[in-house]
Amino acid sequence: MSTLAVSPILAAPGGSFLLEARAPVEVFTPEDLNEEQRQIAATAAQFASDEILPATRAIEAKEPDAVRGLIRKLAALGFTSVEIPEQHGGMGMDKITAALITDRLSVQASFSTALGAQIGIGTLPLVWYGTQEQKSRYLPKLASGEWVGAYALSEASSGSDAMNIRASARLSQDGSHYILDGEKMWITNGGIADLFTVFAKIVETGSGPHADTGKFSAFLIERTAPGLKIGAEEHKMGIRGSSTCPLVLDHCKVPAANLLGEPGKGHHIAFNVLNIGRLKLAVACVGGARHALGHAIRYAKERVAFGKPIAEFGLIQRKISTCAARLYAAESMCYRTVGMIDAALAQLPDDHSPRETQQRIEEYAVECSILKVYGSEALSLVADELVQVMGGYGFVEEYPAERIYRDARINRIFEGTNEINRMIITGWLMKRAMNGQLPLLPAIKKLMDEVTQPPSFDSASEGGEVLAGESAILAAARKIALFAAGVASQRYMAALQDQQEVMADLADIIIEVYALESALLRARKLAASGKNLSPPVSAAASMTGLLADETISRAEQGARRILAACAEGDLLRTHLAILRRLAKFTPADTVALSRSVARHCIQLERYPL
Repeated sequence: MSTLAVSPILAAPGGSFLLEARAPVEVFTPEDLNEEQRQIAATAAQFASDEILPATRAIEAKEPDAVRGLIRKLAALGFTSVEIPEQHGGMGMDKITAALITDRLSVQASFSTALGAQIGIGTLPLVWYGTQEQKSRYLPKLASGEWVGAYALSEASSGSDAMNIRASARLSQDGSHYILDGEKMWITNGGIADLFTVFAKIVETGSGPHADTGKFSAFLIERTAPGLKIGAEEHKMGIRGSSTCPLVLDHCKVPAANLLGEPGKGHHIAFNVLNIGRLKLAVACVGGARHALGHAIRYAKERVAFGKPIAEFGLIQRKISTCAARLYAAESMCYRTVGMIDAALAQLPDDHSPRETQQRIEEYAVECSILKVYGSEALSLVADELVQVMGGYGFVEEYPAERIYRDARINRIFEGTNEINRMIITGWLMKRAMNGQLPLLPAIKKLMDEVTQPPSFDSASEGGEVLAGESAILAAARKIALFAAGVASQRYMAALQDQQEVMADLADIIIEVYALESALLRARKLAASGKNLSPPVSAAASMTGLLADETISRAEQGARRILAACAEGDLLRTHLAILRRLAKFTPADTVALSRSVARHCIQLERYPL
């Protein structure tokens, strides 16, 4: 079944946000959830409050059955099987609903990590690439919570460099099974999982240790498989309640029927699943940040200093409003992206293949990387400010801030480090531009022609547009991104991919464009709802104003670094003059905006939307 009933959400081409302006009606926002989805969200939030949070001590202590018991309870509600087809014991629902559940359940990071591995990277490879026999055998067990799933890609020498794995697989002489050798590291759910999706390179018998010449492939390995050994639990800085173990493959015997997908095509499985993994990680970060911000707001209202609650102090209000604005942008981007994915999947015929599903999801690889970077860094900010608001209490284990702070750190590492994802963002866009899939190069040329002309002193009329100033800043940021990309492309040509600092700065500007546009479209959509006096509308407008001020400043700073790396002398001075023209804007009263956002948060004792 599917709960998606929103139209006309646009399945815009991936990366097109950098080139084309969208209308509010074309994007999905959390306010567009239908009644069934709202009920599901409420049920998930209630479960998180009633079941997950009270089990925190048991989860963190890795008490037997603490995590598995919660997974089984969620399975009884259907929450572990939302994306599993109905014929295999699942709910077969849309990606928006799946994201919504992840969002509302992500209040305890250790359990969120375990659950994410179970319903995401531990299950989706089988859903998308499994044979009918494999699906019939394993999916009902995963859907019911009887079995827990895990995903084993990383190795000691190949974390982000996934294609460099050394684990090998050799087909037996009679062709009945594979023999796998190697070691996998940092496997979430490793100590409790019953089924592992393991990646190795198929090599010819007698080819020696040169596994790097083999066919990158995926295998379904049961916990009881001969030769599979589960290593000791890792002692981690954060997410201590989630199981993280190495896997040792010592002549591990796996039936040939458990090869997942085609030999040599395992990279399709690994990377396509990671796209959804990044999106879901960002959604989980949104849920975690909302929970952490609620702690900060409530503490600030209760803590009295110098005769009044610290929530009345301007610098505390600035912390609250900054966190709320970043959360608002991350939330808006997440639901916008998953809405586009659902809209794209809705266009497929009923008899579509798994590969067609993957092609539609792969279209939004750049957005998924943007979400992963922005969402994880937004959560890190909120966690850090929670500790700061709580002061000494935030540094003590007895209170949740200390755990939230430690737990947040891992999100910038797994599902591809944020550095790797920044390279993906710029590299993916440039690659699509070069092969003609995205008209980025014509847009850059048009912009370069425009900026080399004498400046116009005519003021463009905004026509009374809602949030007109923020719209103008978005347009300027988009031009800055294209201008910086044009200068960098002219300077380095194909060698741009080797200039990681420039690539990262370009990625940061691109991220800011997507974040601000998503926030702006949502605020305008709320304003058009006719509820202009309601707190959500006012809060969204104020948060968008704060984001716009940050966006133009960050875009200008990043572009300055790029220009200085690409030119010198008179050419650099010319480029900087163009940048100053593009970045010229009248600053908003961010003090007033900050106080407005904080007031909404404090009155509601939570994030205001």
